[in-house]
Amino acid sequence: MLDWSNISTVLLDMDGTILDLYFDNHFWLEHLPKRYSESENISLSEAKKYMAAQYQEVYGTIGWYCLDYWAEQTQLPIAMLKREVQHLIRLRDDAEQFLLTLKATGRRVILVTNAHPDSLSLKVERTQLDKYFDKLYSTHEFGVTKESQELWQKLKKTEPFDLSSTLFVDDNIDILDSAKEFGIQHLLAVANPDSQQPAREITQYPSVQDFNTLVDDISNNPYSG
Repeated sequence: MLDWSNISTVLLDMDGTILDLYFDNHFWLEHLPKRYSESENISLSEAKKYMAAQYQEVYGTIGWYCLDYWAEQTQLPIAMLKREVQHLIRLRDDAEQFLLTLKATGRRVILVTNAHPDSLSLKVERTQLDKYFDKLYSTHEFGVTKESQELWQKLKKTEPFDLSSTLFVDDNIDILDSAKEFGIQHLLAVANPDSQQPAREITQYPSVQDFNTLVDDISNNPYSG
């Protein structure tokens, strides 16, 4: 599925790829609407409908991922509210051995997330995921998201990587499309980002449901470039 002997750098998404997306889905679809309904004295269904419309307006932009933006829109302390359900933040069950194997084979492992820096910090605090990576990037540092070609241009200047020997892994097909357009040669989709939801059928890209199925190939095929 992947030619690991030609992969020297691995760019990894965070939410839904290394971390279980259940936390984020629960927070944005259930917990925040609940708190918003309480603050505005409206029904939960009204709050969910309102928030869904607000999400749709900025989907895929930096605002979609920005805690400051949502704090302004809702007049709620978003970062504090995230801590109310922080016990749901967890590595995917199959993530650790995958990450350790990548590091053991000498590949450069980089986190590239659209998550706000405050959200990234909370998740590092809860999971210590930073120990698995050579570098962590929030796209907020660049002012644009992974959906944008501008992000990839800016990232490549900051973190030089060879398009022909880089693998990018994400659970978002739109973002994988953006990476493909930029020219990243090796792409992998995560079919089951949320442990509480069934796996999706993905036809556009090679996909994985269990990173453990890749471990032997990674170990047995060191980068040969």
